[in-house]
Amino acid sequence: MPRTPRTTDPELARTLSRRNMLGVAAGATAAALLGGATTASAAGTAPAAGRGRPVLPPGRLGIQLYSLRDKVSTLGFARVFEELRRFGYDEVEYAGYSQGSAGPLTLAQLRRLTRDHGLRAIGSHVGYYSDDPGAYTFAQNLTKVLDDAQALGLKHIGTASGPWRYGATVDGWKRCAEEFNHYGAEARKRGMKFYQHNHAEEFSFATDRPDVRLYDVLLAETDPDLVYLEMDIYWAYAGRFRFGRRPDGTPAPFDPLAYVLEQPDRYPLFHVKDGERDDTARDGYRMVDVGDGDIDYQRFISAVGRTHGGRRDHHWQAEHDNPAESLTFARKAASHLRSLREKDC
Repeated sequence: MPRTPRTTDPELARTLSRRNMLGVAAGATAAALLGGATTASAAGTAPAAGRGRPVLPPGRLGIQLYSLRDKVSTLGFARVFEELRRFGYDEVEYAGYSQGSAGPLTLAQLRRLTRDHGLRAIGSHVGYYSDDPGAYTFAQNLTKVLDDAQALGLKHIGTASGPWRYGATVDGWKRCAEEFNHYGAEARKRGMKFYQHNHAEEFSFATDRPDVRLYDVLLAETDPDLVYLEMDIYWAYAGRFRFGRRPDGTPAPFDPLAYVLEQPDRYPLFHVKDGERDDTARDGYRMVDVGDGDIDYQRFISAVGRTHGGRRDHHWQAEHDNPAESLTFARKAASHLRSLREKDC
């Protein structure tokens, strides 16, 4: 049975206790959505594709342009967008708005280039904070960040920075949550959603309350109408491997999919990157091209798609942090994700 975290904060304790109970329900929901299938094992191999409808909803294949940063900097956005559209991509998530040596672009030009190549810009990553008061981050230049996102016509604007600004304590993360709520409120005024993208460390435990998982604090302390999540599925599974036990050694397992099924409306965006299971690696996986690893995306995307509005409200961005050849990765990822079919009932 889940354990209620020991905490001196009664309100946080109630919230986290409720999360534990909901986590059990979410796990059961996942099994029901999958026709009784068990939770994917950390080293599980993806089942063979069925003959049903495509797992990936129409118009929802995207890519994080960080994966193609080498090509953007040398070839420029236009050439990269040509290739992405040829591979069948529908959406892109920006990782900066400069095309490097290929020459500068205005935001209006970038928006037009994206649209003219049949792509939709679904979001963008911007830094959370910096010691430099002039830095292009949410904390230092919120108005400029939102102005630019609005100029690009984005519906989502977020950060891949973790809530570490004030340390790894519960109170530190509560302070970050307050700031995220502010960014979310300002983004909503402009018709956008603010989101945070996780790495593995968000699933670690508070240094002052070792029974409390920091990701749970982020979820509990941010307003679900103002702060959304982009789950990087690879890093969530790495977090499960690294932080499946509390610092005192007691088991603390979790299923990344259960988090999503508990609050599917909070997860409009996903990063789809793959990993080959390796228990000798720090993260339990070694990153590989999408389709070459052991993360069961047929199961994951199918389950999310079966939630209310699941095939309409979620966006799936292929990514690899350091692909051997970035355009080859993009082509392979698109082919694999489009090939997945729901299992026959």
